[in-house]
Amino acid sequence: MGRNAQISRKTNETDVSVKLSIDGKGKCEVDTGIGFFNHMLTLFARHGLFDISISAAGDLCVDAHHTVEDVGITLGQALKEALGTKSNVKRYGTSFVPMDETLAMAVVDLSGRPFLVFDAKFTSDRIGEMDTELVEEFFRALAFNAGITLHIKIFYGSNNHHIAEAIFKAFGRALDEATSVDSRIEGVMSTKGVL
Repeated sequence: MGRNAQISRKTNETDVSVKLSIDGKGKCEVDTGIGFFNHMLTLFARHGLFDISISAAGDLCVDAHHTVEDVGITLGQALKEALGTKSNVKRYGTSFVPMDETLAMAVVDLSGRPFLVFDAKFTSDRIGEMDTELVEEFFRALAFNAGITLHIKIFYGSNNHHIAEAIFKAFGRALDEATSVDSRIEGVMSTKGVL
């Protein structure tokens, strides 16, 4: 039995469906109506080796906020469900990703305690049709609904596309490490016996 989940979320603002397989090959089908966001989610899946299918219809006539946030909520819920008891998983993951002049770091703890530290600055308000402030909103929604501790940091970088891309790649790779199974781990990676 694989570590899979399928979650849907429908509100007056959005209609989101997510399918997630943690033990995938990086296959991705994404349609959020936001081209740049689609690109970032595809990078996350490919570099984390997750198979994901995301369909989102939102009130883009207002802006992209509700769609991006609700995809984060739904993907976070799918991750939490797919991980189950978290038995035999490494729990922690860290990745540094360079993207030309940019260096990003993501650190993940499947702690059950949701928290986000987001230390990244953008110098433009938008990339494509997505507000850059929504990058942080997406990761906050995901972290709090998945029940993970997530630290994201940009050490340096000047190109806003590269900054966002490095963040999503680093997160995918760190999450892949954290969700990896290690047969030496009995139960969960915690002296408390539960995560």
